[in-house]
Amino acid sequence: MALLEAVMDCGFGNWQDVAYQMRTKNKEECEAHYMKNFINNPLFSSTLLNLRQIEEARTADTAIPFKPTDDPPRPTFDSLLSRDMAGYMPARADFMEEFDNYAEWDLKDIDFVDDDSDILHALKIAVVDIYHSRLKERGRRKKIIRDHGLINLRKFQILERRYPKEVQDLYDAMRRFARVVGPIEHDKFIESHALEFELRREIGRLQEYRRAGIQSFCSAKVYERVKQVREDERRKRTMLVDVLQYIQDGRACQQWLSKQAAIDAGITPVVTTITTSATGRRCAPPLNLTGLPGTEKLNDREKELCQVVRLVPGAYLEYKQALLNECRRQGGLRLAQARALIKIDVNKTRKIYDFLIKEGYINKA
Repeated sequence: MALLEAVMDCGFGNWQDVAYQMRTKNKEECEAHYMKNFINNPLFSSTLLNLRQIEEARTADTAIPFKPTDDPPRPTFDSLLSRDMAGYMPARADFMEEFDNYAEWDLKDIDFVDDDSDILHALKIAVVDIYHSRLKERGRRKKIIRDHGLINLRKFQILERRYPKEVQDLYDAMRRFARVVGPIEHDKFIESHALEFELRREIGRLQEYRRAGIQSFCSAKVYERVKQVREDERRKRTMLVDVLQYIQDGRACQQWLSKQAAIDAGITPVVTTITTSATGRRCAPPLNLTGLPGTEKLNDREKELCQVVRLVPGAYLEYKQALLNECRRQGGLRLAQARALIKIDVNKTRKIYDFLIKEGYINKA
């Protein structure tokens, strides 16, 4: 029994420590006795397995042994990587600027002396207690950031964008409650709603098949293919009607029709612009916003921007809302981020970005 307890305490194979704990036997005698009676004895063939299970259970919650790793990144101050990591310094496992960064200033001049009055002594103790509470709040925020993996903000945003739009809205609304529950519970909550959304969408698709009289998945594939062709044709007809209705310039309309014909034929369209005969400069007439959907939601300056940039109001409102959401999420927005967010002509993106900055809708990062 003493040998078994020593093996359980020191681990199987650690015969030097087992012999030290036994005190009356050397390591060769301990190993020989154990192998003879418990390993090679068929009556105790499961002893080693039980000992290993006990050892694994005993050491499951202990510290992870040290292993050499790569040198942690050391981003320079105010670099892009440093801003993306919110000033986190991996080599020190700390932030360059802490929450409530100047909390220590209230303590730097406090000195406890023997001739302090009771009131002054109690006041100094109260200041120290307040400082301790501020340190606890700083530690609490660090724990939330560490547990939820919020240091690598770019990776966090990439993971967030893998959800559908409806789930992303829920994710954004429930982010403020993540501090109440743990990271695993919060992720399970979001994943369960994502699964519910997928199930509802799949049920809706099956109900659509049933209403169409489809009874097999083979017929469903044909239905989806025909439905896609029908949607493409409807989109082309709607686009053509919009162009003929809203573009008053006959030459611009003809250029658009030629471009669409080239795209349908699989040929790279040649982009041409209207050239004035007087100056020879390339320019395009302002876009006529009369009757376009969403025009009533724009103010006069936004209408002027859409006319000059030749951007329909609906698209402008969508781009504007996307930039506002991104700026609100990150606390600021750079031009490169705006160009990565809305995939249109870079010159149009710059004009929209400068306009929103000037009007105070967003601020630079």
